[in-house]
Amino acid sequence: MSSDRDLLSINPLFTRDGEARERPRFQMTDDEMLPETAYQIVHDESMLDGNARMNLATFVGTWMEPQAAQLYADTFDRNMIDKDEYPATAAIEERCWRILADLWNAPDPAQAIGTSTIGSSEACMLGGLALKRRWQHRRRAAGQSTEKPNLVMSSAVQVCWEKFTNYWDVEARLVPISEEHPTLDGHELAQYVDENTIGVVAILGVTYTGAYEPVQKVAAALDDIQAATGLDIPIHIDGASGAFIAPFLQPELEWDFRCERVHSINTSGHKYGLVFPGVGWIVWRSRECLPDDLIMTVSYLGGEMPTFALNFSRPGAQVLLQYYNFLRLGRNGYAAVQGANRDVAQYLAHAIGEFEAFDLWNDGSDIPVFAWRLAAGHTDNWDLYDLSAQLRQRGWLVPAYPMPDDLADLTVQRVVVRNGLSMDLADSLLDSIRDCTDYLDGLSSPLPKTRRNTTSFHH
Repeated sequence: MSSDRDLLSINPLFTRDGEARERPRFQMTDDEMLPETAYQIVHDESMLDGNARMNLATFVGTWMEPQAAQLYADTFDRNMIDKDEYPATAAIEERCWRILADLWNAPDPAQAIGTSTIGSSEACMLGGLALKRRWQHRRRAAGQSTEKPNLVMSSAVQVCWEKFTNYWDVEARLVPISEEHPTLDGHELAQYVDENTIGVVAILGVTYTGAYEPVQKVAAALDDIQAATGLDIPIHIDGASGAFIAPFLQPELEWDFRCERVHSINTSGHKYGLVFPGVGWIVWRSRECLPDDLIMTVSYLGGEMPTFALNFSRPGAQVLLQYYNFLRLGRNGYAAVQGANRDVAQYLAHAIGEFEAFDLWNDGSDIPVFAWRLAAGHTDNWDLYDLSAQLRQRGWLVPAYPMPDDLADLTVQRVVVRNGLSMDLADSLLDSIRDCTDYLDGLSSPLPKTRRNTTSFHH
């Protein structure tokens, strides 16, 4: 039996003579609908989404200039896989990853190789596949088994790495973070690597807190392991956020291809690359780091072309938008935008750190992301999930969630500062946090601990 929820009621002001006033929600009807009516229905239903400027949970970009929006509208029909039909878009894709190879200090950017992806998660998958395949080639050449490969990484990695190890039959060796070692820093790394280790992942901007993992310390630990065992283990940098921050705000930090163990780097163009979703990038330091047998030649729409991707047809407009940003901003423009984001993040972090109720976990000095926890002994009447719920009522999405593994009993709250969160909006957020905290502190009895419905914080 159908219910009222099964029917979509259409405001009579939006319909034209002869149009139905109701449509089923979960079935396609036989009759057409006027484009104006269909537009109004979808437009109005999407109004229930939150205000993107007040969403402090997501890393994904939510704003571009009007000229970029126009370029997007002009080119959203481009299919990135069809390089024969859209050779200019293909050429611009190559320019973009070569610009990134130069930005990330590849020894010879002309000898690097890269590709665009649908996002940094796909780029991570490709980076992991290249590590696994190179390891397999080395083992077979030496007459050794290629069973039981493993990948070493922090327990704070983004969920895409769990997907990679699950989907491609690689053991995930997670190094637990702790109060003493809040990131993968090389501590006790020798306990996790062996002859079956295909690589180590270092995160430039941990999803949970925004902190950089110290690539040089990880590389130094791997140097010591090689000296002791002969194992030569490469590093992949998950720079989903930080690879578009560090070159502009911390240029002296040697996290990129200046470190010889770094074979590949991925990033999200649609995060701090400042592009609408979705576009990601991966670059290998040289062609020998990407096995030839992973690159497939396909015949498509009249031409043959090489491809290394999990997706086939995908949008090319965002690649053009990335190039637009490279031209529009340059190094100084990116530094200005990212610097403004960091200023807002540190302003907020220091202000929240002065609240009696909170202790800062970090202050936004790496990527413009910071987190805090409830101060020990402050209250038993409420927790950060309750604060998150209160802020949501005011339109702010500020997620609360448990830390991984050895810190699973610790709950933190996190703010991601993106382009568009001004100092004025930051003051409004602080006012809301202050008001909500005062309200919760005024409770005379504990709030009930209901099932937590936390905001997703993965990219």
